[in-house]
Amino acid sequence: MPWLKLLHICAVILWCGALLYLPLAVAAAGGAQRRPVALGAADDEILRALFVWGATPAALLAIASGTLIFIWHGTLGVWLLAKLALVALLVLGHASFGLLILRLERGQPARHAALGVGALLLPLLLTIAWLVLAQPGARP
Repeated sequence: MPWLKLLHICAVILWCGALLYLPLAVAAAGGAQRRPVALGAADDEILRALFVWGATPAALLAIASGTLIFIWHGTLGVWLLAKLALVALLVLGHASFGLLILRLERGQPARHAALGVGALLLPLLLTIAWLVLAQPGARP
């Protein structure tokens, strides 16, 4: 099943890349003075498209392929349970960007919230990467 791991890794890279880009994109769109409706709406549509057609499918593919890998190999350890808990928090961060994009579309401020969520996601992503690569407590 190396193709499944490759699929999982590619989906994770796309998802994490989007999660690292979204805080800056939302903050930039929410921090700029609102332009005329035609220009502001285009920015909001681009953010929505990135979230709906980029980040979300990558997240679903990463979660589905990770679940299949887990089922196929039957691995279970404390490190995996910790990783799954952190991935659940990552999903909440992902969903919060959807809410922030909706706030932007309504003309409400979202800059500080986007930067705050982004600041929380970076250590979360690094911890997940460490758990996967080190697999502390796993038997050799």
